[in-house]
Amino acid sequence: MQPGRESRYAVAMERLQKILAHAGVASRRASERLIVEGRVTVNGTTVRELGTKADPAHDEILVDGRRIGRAEPHRYLLLNKPKGYVTTRSDPQNRPTVLDLIGEGAGYIYPVGRLDFDSEGLLLLTNDGELAARLTHARHGVPRIYEATVLGIPEAHVLDRLRRGVTIDGRRTAPAEVRMGTEPAKRDRSKIRSVVRLTIREGRNRQVRKMFDALGHPVDRLRRVGIGRIRDARLGPGEWRELTSAEVASLRSDSAGVFAATDRVQPDRERTAGHRGSVNRSARRR
Repeated sequence: MQPGRESRYAVAMERLQKILAHAGVASRRASERLIVEGRVTVNGTTVRELGTKADPAHDEILVDGRRIGRAEPHRYLLLNKPKGYVTTRSDPQNRPTVLDLIGEGAGYIYPVGRLDFDSEGLLLLTNDGELAARLTHARHGVPRIYEATVLGIPEAHVLDRLRRGVTIDGRRTAPAEVRMGTEPAKRDRSKIRSVVRLTIREGRNRQVRKMFDALGHPVDRLRRVGIGRIRDARLGPGEWRELTSAEVASLRSDSAGVFAATDRVQPDRERTAGHRGSVNRSARRR
């Protein structure tokens, strides 16, 4: 070992999953899976043990045989996902992904959490692995707001069950905030549909759909309209924009457990300033 290398390592060494996340490879949790699967090497040696440290400035770190890049400036995008897209970077069935809507110019970014193939609405994408991990972990309780168009008109006791929690996949959901939407019930082909607004603070697989299925009101349309304090009713399907610095700050505070339900970030001022938050319509689905 060269003189001084040991002391330098004491300062410069970082956990491998943190290095991968900061380099924009994947979220912290996804980076851990890459390590466990044996897809990461450090100086030619495959690493499978979580907690292994490396020096991003001097060690050769490869993922699937490709050298990771230097940490890039963080980017934060908000997309209005349409139906018919999967929330992944690639799909083995060759279905269109949300990255097809963003295009290659955004660099290496990835979705934060999931919206299923048939669901719509707001989706965050970033290369900030640390923030992505905090936003997706249930213990931070970042609220997601959904508008569900369901079959039938849920009675008061059904709404109360949603608030208290519903057992799905053998486990009870966390308490939710529920209210009937402002839209009146609609009749379509002799089937009554109504809109329910549901706020949850966890993100289990197809959770909202399963909750309504369990109570006899299947979801006909599901749209996410809020993430923490982030809203944007003006983004059309397939449109995206960069978050403002105020919106990013709100996500950081929300994921730190200081969310205030009555607060809402207003991006208009920065958006009209022209340097951030402009809407990209070129990738809108045709």
